[in-house]
Amino acid sequence: MNVVVLGLWHLGCVTAACCAEYLPVIGIDFDEEVVRNLRQGRAPLFEPGLDELISRQLQAGTLSFTSDIRQSLRSADLLWVCYDTPVDENDTADNDFVLQRLERCLRYLPEGSIVLISSQLPVGTCANLEAKYTELNLHFTYSPENLRLGNALETFRQRDRVIAGVRDDSPRAKLAQLFAPFAADRILWVRPESAEMTKHATNVFLAVSVTFANELARLCEATGAHAYELERALRSDARIGPKAYIRPGAAFAGGTLARDVVTLTNVGQRSKREIPLINAVLVSNEVQKQWPMCRLEATFPQLDEIRVAVLGLTYKPETDTLRRSASIELCLRLLSRGCKVSCYDPVVKTLPDSLAAATLHLSLAEAIIGADAIVIMTPWPEIIQADWISLLQTKKDGTAIIDVNHAVSLPEDSLRKVRYLSLGTP
Repeated sequence: MNVVVLGLWHLGCVTAACCAEYLPVIGIDFDEEVVRNLRQGRAPLFEPGLDELISRQLQAGTLSFTSDIRQSLRSADLLWVCYDTPVDENDTADNDFVLQRLERCLRYLPEGSIVLISSQLPVGTCANLEAKYTELNLHFTYSPENLRLGNALETFRQRDRVIAGVRDDSPRAKLAQLFAPFAADRILWVRPESAEMTKHATNVFLAVSVTFANELARLCEATGAHAYELERALRSDARIGPKAYIRPGAAFAGGTLARDVVTLTNVGQRSKREIPLINAVLVSNEVQKQWPMCRLEATFPQLDEIRVAVLGLTYKPETDTLRRSASIELCLRLLSRGCKVSCYDPVVKTLPDSLAAATLHLSLAEAIIGADAIVIMTPWPEIIQADWISLLQTKKDGTAIIDVNHAVSLPEDSLRKVRYLSLGTP
């Protein structure tokens, strides 16, 4: 089976490289620079192990990259659409970005080919494409992606299950062959609309869980309860379970979860269905984004007289993505209030232009020198596993440590001279 992967950013690169371990794969992108770099084994973003896997499959001859759609699609059995759907500052997805690039390819596909969409597109996309391109006799199918930044190769290769949305039985055999190495006996066959809705529903469920846990944590602060004791108690209930997404922490960011909240909100408006729970998710998440700033304001009456060290800038560990990072937003707020801002992140080598007034340090120890407050944002191992006992010995009395994700474990005797503030703790 000849597989062509369309869209070579995070999702597309991981998909192409992992599939090329079992099948011949051609990766297509219209960005010539991205293609050139991939031909040299360099992915367009950082993901642990990805460059090495791409280089290995290039050398094996099972993986290639091109921008020539006519040549690469003429013998394709399956076109796998893997663009990362862009989102704007309001978390609205730019679906046309993906659809326009997909539609450029369709007329070059052999009759009977499978179009497998994994890009995040709104429910009803497959049906719309079927109606628009009936004469091409293509099979439009959908399988929601399940990548996790920083752990993408493992989550792609070792899947809990695969959701495969198909209209009829014709594409099943080839899709089963495609997914066999990753989830041979764990393919859930559903209609395309159900597969499309699964992606929305999964992300919105996670978003609801995060905001629920964070609202409880804010109530814990006001009542003397401890949010992480509450978390353990909830997980012990079989109806909730040990894997529930209920750990208090930073507001969700990056646009991934918010995009699907916005999508389902729009679906509710178009269909004239009331969905007050989903409508409230982003409101609650915006409140949570203010938590670090609120704690700083409560601790320091004059923010323009202090230095704040912000530790962790990427929107989550094991990625170099700064897009919609809560840490970047916090730095901007601090600078606007006249704070002196020092930053540290193990993979960030330059600050965005918007943070020109901040200082980026190459080590954690340098970043916290002279800091009145230390805000631990992104829980990189280099940050949470640092020798905090030694680091705190150099700090002046009254230094505040604001640990958004309750990531650093500090013994009581190390806290005598500092103020340790964590979400949901009394």
